[in-house]
Amino acid sequence: MRDYWQKKPLLIRQAFPDFVSPLDGNDLAGLSLEDLVESRIVLEHGETPWQLRNGPFTEDVYSTLPERDWTLLVQAVDQFSPEVAEVLEHFKFLPNWRIDDVMISFAVPGGSVGPHYDNYDVFLLQAEGQRLWKVGQTCDNESLLLKHPDLRILDDFKQTDEWLLEPGDMLYLPPRLAHWGIAQTDCMTWSVGFRAPSTAEVVSHYADFVARFLPDEQRYTDADMSPASDPSYIRQEDIQRLRQLLNEQLNDDRMLLTWFGQYMTEPRYPELLVGSEISADDLIQALHDGAVFTRNPTARLAWSHMQLDTEPAVVFFVSGNSRILSEHLVQLLNLLCNADAMHIDNLQPWLNDPEATTLLCELVKQGSLECLDE
Repeated sequence: MRDYWQKKPLLIRQAFPDFVSPLDGNDLAGLSLEDLVESRIVLEHGETPWQLRNGPFTEDVYSTLPERDWTLLVQAVDQFSPEVAEVLEHFKFLPNWRIDDVMISFAVPGGSVGPHYDNYDVFLLQAEGQRLWKVGQTCDNESLLLKHPDLRILDDFKQTDEWLLEPGDMLYLPPRLAHWGIAQTDCMTWSVGFRAPSTAEVVSHYADFVARFLPDEQRYTDADMSPASDPSYIRQEDIQRLRQLLNEQLNDDRMLLTWFGQYMTEPRYPELLVGSEISADDLIQALHDGAVFTRNPTARLAWSHMQLDTEPAVVFFVSGNSRILSEHLVQLLNLLCNADAMHIDNLQPWLNDPEATTLLCELVKQGSLECLDE
């Protein structure tokens, strides 16, 4: 974190010693047939240079692909494979709410998506075969791109280094660093990507969020304004009033925290959050009968402290929603966010707490907690 994070690339040989992928190319192709799964195929020499095809695909598509120079990319595989999601446990030194997904690419020899850059950090874990990674210059919106309707491929890639990755090797790349991965054999790469909202997204989304709570009568005012010497001139004192109006909203830490927590926990596939009705009595009985609850892979959970009038409290963020809770529930929130599973042994201390059991029931009803017996 001190030397490399968002500063420079890092090659970690055998970051995952003797790594064996739980998925192969056929499994990945099978996922690309599903309507809900986001998938793409990039052919370097297709009907057009760097042709992009978007899924879902059919099995016939794969029988027509050439022997070389194509790549299949499937987004958010961790949402659909618990074995893939397990790799995220190794990234606990970073906030959970910063992690986006595990995208997996399968490529035949020569397969690539071209030289490009991302605006977020990425860890590239080689899962099968060999891929040659070339890295280049730091880019920005002034960097020249090829004229392509769908892909952001660099027109001028200035290579500075290259590494050949074997299964278990991992390469970290900071944002905006040009890189180019080329399959040397049939190979599979897991990309752990991170959420990094742009300043434009932060400003526009937060403004929309705040505006929902502002009454129409709250407006720009200019009481005690000095007489205008030139009625067409916007004075500095006018701008100061406007800045004060904006600062009143920007300096509201509770509002900013509420928006940020909800925004950063929005699920990629909210339709996968399917809850079930349950009462507190039924929940407690199920736990005593051996029920085990786990987080829905789609659910995103986070929490923080909040000063509520004169009383300290905590705010719990769940899949784009938030709820203010009592301070004494901090350990329960830690459990819900981090434990592999929730069962009678670790939930027992909370089963006589109405606020805690109400929260647990709401998480089951909302779909963020699932019973393994279901």
